[in-house]
Amino acid sequence: MNKTQRFKRVAKPKLPISSTQADDHETRPSNRSKALTIRVKPKPKLNAVPIPDLSFDRMTILSPDFYQIDALDLAPRLLGKLLRRDDVVLQITEVEAYRPNDSACHGRFGITARTAPVFGRGGHAYVYLCYGLHTMLNIVADKEGVGAAVLIRSCAPIAGLGTIQQRRGRETDKPVLLTGPGKIGQALGLSTEWSNHCLYTPGGLELLDAPEPEKILIGPRVGIEYALPEHVNALWRFAVADTAWISAPKNTLRPP
Repeated sequence: MNKTQRFKRVAKPKLPISSTQADDHETRPSNRSKALTIRVKPKPKLNAVPIPDLSFDRMTILSPDFYQIDALDLAPRLLGKLLRRDDVVLQITEVEAYRPNDSACHGRFGITARTAPVFGRGGHAYVYLCYGLHTMLNIVADKEGVGAAVLIRSCAPIAGLGTIQQRRGRETDKPVLLTGPGKIGQALGLSTEWSNHCLYTPGGLELLDAPEPEKILIGPRVGIEYALPEHVNALWRFAVADTAWISAPKNTLRPP
């Protein structure tokens, strides 16, 4: 991906499918002379962005300098990167940027016991409870004292699927497993005690480098109706294109 672009605010019946057309079609006989052709939906790929080498021990933990930029620049750069904790590895597929002077950012409350990590140095985790139930993982951006972060909205499973399913209480490998910010915190086994955890030191929760996506989507952030109109309509949500591993609503996302 080239240098990150700043995004301006905005606010007939089908014919039967031949059974020889593709491997994901299944033809079943019927009582009629013609065959009944049924389309079988293919399973989603587990990794949204192809990773050539899955030897995680040889992958690089991203350095502190990676995070010392505006949250709006950091957010798209996080797409495709890997979150690792123990045997679980997740590939980031959807994020939202929250900036200083943003009426949707927790930093608008100033420094409190809860929000203090947001004002720390970029490269640390900011973890909070939403509605007292959902553990939300954010990655702090920019220099110390700025007050900005990027919310991790969705991921794709790369390793540790059994552990992810156990923590989530869902025996599935479909996108519903990890599409939504509360699901990410649960899949990684996080609590608010992980807030202010350093992501660029080995051990615990780490952020690993990985290839960037070829194409991305942008759109307005989700669930911030309380914010000022200019922030509600800001295109500060970013997602990997051509993957099922992103959360709803999808119809508000578009190419840059």
